[in-house]
Amino acid sequence: MTDVRELPPLPPIERLVELMFDAARMGRDEMIPALLQAGVDIEVTDARGYTPLVLASYNAQESTTRLLLDAGARVDGDPASTANTALMGVCFKGYTPIARMLIAAGADVNRRNGVGQTALMMAALFNQGAIIDLLIEQGADPAVVDAAGNSVASLAMSQGNAALAARFAEGSHASGSAG
Repeated sequence: MTDVRELPPLPPIERLVELMFDAARMGRDEMIPALLQAGVDIEVTDARGYTPLVLASYNAQESTTRLLLDAGARVDGDPASTANTALMGVCFKGYTPIARMLIAAGADVNRRNGVGQTALMMAALFNQGAIIDLLIEQGADPAVVDAAGNSVASLAMSQGNAALAARFAEGSHASGSAG
């Protein structure tokens, strides 16, 4: 057994935080428990307000997303934060399995970011049909309007997606596929 006095000192916390963000982004699951044990806060945020959970999910790191959730990461982050949540990120990227995982972990499908947009709006902007259907099934409100006055329908129309815009403009969002 190694004598603790023989171990080199840990890097400064700032470096450990950088390593946590890198581990989350790259799916380096083996690093995360050690970084947490070394004192990195699971809810630490980068300059853009993103937590390791947001970075892992946004970068399609499914096992890392699960690991962070299991380690206690808050699925929607800090309630006072106006940054995009993990669910918002996967909704425009189109990562349906991770969206399902986040929703199962309790993600608020109607949470708004700093400009009043929701996960459904993000999915509509990028025509993520499977995620749109999932969000609607889970109670996402298509009537929400963001700070600029945009609705799901107007955002879809702004992207040239008349079919999706019509689906929400007609109020027939509960049935049918988004594409």
